[in-house]
Amino acid sequence: MNVDLMQLQVWLDAKEDEHLEFKEAKCRYDFEKLVKYCVALANEGGGTIILGVTDRHPRRVIGSQAFQNLERTKAGLIERLRLRVNAVAIQHPEGRVIVFSVPSRPAGMPIQYGGAYWMRAGEDLAPMTSDLLKRIFDEVGSDFSAEICVGASLGDLDSVAIQQFRAMWQRKSDNKALDVISDEQLLADAELIMDGKITYAALILLGTRQVLGKYLAQAEMIFEYRSSEASGAPQQREEYRQGFFAYQDNLWNRISLRNEVQHFQHGFFVFDVPTLNEVTVREAILNAVSHRDYRLAGSVFVRQLPRRLEVVSPGGFPPGINLDNILWRQAPRNRRIAEVFARCGLVERSGQGMNLMFEECIKESKPTPDFTGTDDYQVSVTLSGEIQDPQFLRFLEQIGRERLATFTTQDFLVLDLVRREQPIADQLKERLPRLIDEGVVETIGHGRGARYILSRRFYGFVGKKGVYTRKKGLDRETNKALLVKHIGDNQREGSQLAELLQVLPALSSHQVQRLLRDLKSEERIHIIGRTKGARWFPGPGPAVTHHSTDDLSV
Repeated sequence: MNVDLMQLQVWLDAKEDEHLEFKEAKCRYDFEKLVKYCVALANEGGGTIILGVTDRHPRRVIGSQAFQNLERTKAGLIERLRLRVNAVAIQHPEGRVIVFSVPSRPAGMPIQYGGAYWMRAGEDLAPMTSDLLKRIFDEVGSDFSAEICVGASLGDLDSVAIQQFRAMWQRKSDNKALDVISDEQLLADAELIMDGKITYAALILLGTRQVLGKYLAQAEMIFEYRSSEASGAPQQREEYRQGFFAYQDNLWNRISLRNEVQHFQHGFFVFDVPTLNEVTVREAILNAVSHRDYRLAGSVFVRQLPRRLEVVSPGGFPPGINLDNILWRQAPRNRRIAEVFARCGLVERSGQGMNLMFEECIKESKPTPDFTGTDDYQVSVTLSGEIQDPQFLRFLEQIGRERLATFTTQDFLVLDLVRREQPIADQLKERLPRLIDEGVVETIGHGRGARYILSRRFYGFVGKKGVYTRKKGLDRETNKALLVKHIGDNQREGSQLAELLQVLPALSSHQVQRLLRDLKSEERIHIIGRTKGARWFPGPGPAVTHHSTDDLSV
């Protein structure tokens, strides 16, 4: 039974709860209903929706013909919810089963769709109760960006920034009414104005230089360019003390001016890769704006060098976030700002911009974001533009953007670790079967001693088939032949396990002992003695010899 079918059986045997939902959906399933169930699961901490299965015990697979174009369905879910919902079809003997994996909402941020924050109520859906909403909003404490700035007025906001915000929200939502409503109504609908009063989020995103200087001078971003590591004044310095929507494109344009293109050639094909990826840079800057601590006096610094970019923002990680969980947990320090960014399509509602940063770096064969320098008082992230393995980059391009779009962040992390021949963490190993099925990763050995390498297809693509053969090692029969030869050459005194491990240094002790058991069952070798004193000899041996190989540790 393959991994998908094994996992499906676990779900079939499990109790349906707030994290697991079954639907028969034999012929079709309403997409809008699917969206609402995804919202409900996300609001309740994430979970799984399975179509093509009866919803009562004992559950049976009946198959589902719904959502034949699964990639289009997944794209529709992401577009509506800004949640990274994963979807796979499992081919069960009784029919096709569709599994939707829904991530949890960010801490302190319930998900809304169709005018309601949905949750499950028995077999149906219902709007979340006020007490549950309050509990979610209280998860990350008070939101500074949602507080009122006493003394500020609508006239303190930059009209150019407001129009930029209006255009982006209209483009993202396709709501034509946003073109004609007043500025005051627009900002009230975005909750940047509350009861006619200006929030700090409105100042940070839309304020003029004068009002920020008066009420929140630290809400500025300072850009510096240096051509080298040498100390001294930067070659360029620009201070942006105004609403973020007024300067975001100008800031990227300044970075882009010195963003050199790296050229690589593979055969007759020449391809170009910008040193700094625009998606990665913009996500780092958006994170700084929405997660920095505005109660601290420091500014956000964006420092560019020829081959890297650093973003340093005041305040450490938000409560509950650290380097171990930064990819899997989200807790926006300034929820109101994050919500505005989500409305405009600048960030995913799930807050998974960090995932995008890691994925883009791995896709371009660059080092993943480096948080060296982060402490309790600041977050420092460095984006390196050095391409480490151009051939790996080209291989990912050959896989195709459409297939890569189905890869999860975990898939990209596994690929990066395999490429760099690094150990794979236990929580990532569940992604290996999928990557092996995709033909991008292969396994060497079995069980605990198994190793992983990039596939034969990769080494063939880059013209290094010999390297693949070396990394893959000898096949099983050749390994057995080497053991038999060594044992035959040393038949007078016999061969201990320690010697045989030297014959096949690429294999673990467990793997070598498995080969010895096979050879013994084939009567090509036999063993005399036990544990450390045991020795192997050629041939089947005396009929009375039935020693176990289980105690052959050295």
